[in-house]
Amino acid sequence: MSAPAPRVRDVDEQPRSITAPGIVLGIGLGGFVDGILLHQVLQWHHMLTSTDTDTIGVPYYPATTVHGLEINTLWDGLFHAFTWLMVLIGMAMLFSRVQHGRGAAWRHRTLWGWVLVGWGLFNLVEGTVDHHLLGIHHVRSGDHQLAWDLGFLGLGAMLVLVGWLLARTAPATDT
Repeated sequence: MSAPAPRVRDVDEQPRSITAPGIVLGIGLGGFVDGILLHQVLQWHHMLTSTDTDTIGVPYYPATTVHGLEINTLWDGLFHAFTWLMVLIGMAMLFSRVQHGRGAAWRHRTLWGWVLVGWGLFNLVEGTVDHHLLGIHHVRSGDHQLAWDLGFLGLGAMLVLVGWLLARTAPATDT
């Protein structure tokens, strides 16, 4: 049994639209700007801070109380998870468009390898600078704080290593 032959590009093949990937990426990136800038940096609002005047009857959680801020932070996190998922889906859709094969992004080891490397680099830089050099926050304050911070760095190093190993064994394109 032999492996399937690689797909031969048809010279008359029309380029596929990037409309849908652009829209999905825009949803995710717009959500990031809203969530990061307005919710976190400027703290103008959180997901449920106006429910005292809402039209659907959600209980009110003022951001000026600990419980209210906890609930709003939880919902901000769910919002950010959604926007992160949209960016991931949009990137995969765009990648599949430029690689001439639907679903190619989900199978392409190079892309996912470098994504893991980038994620690991984020952990290493953020963990070293913010947790250890500046000490402005920790993964989890309190008991075992150092273990949590070191675990974060260890996860970063592991992501870089696994991503690099994955990416270096795959072709950079689908030629």
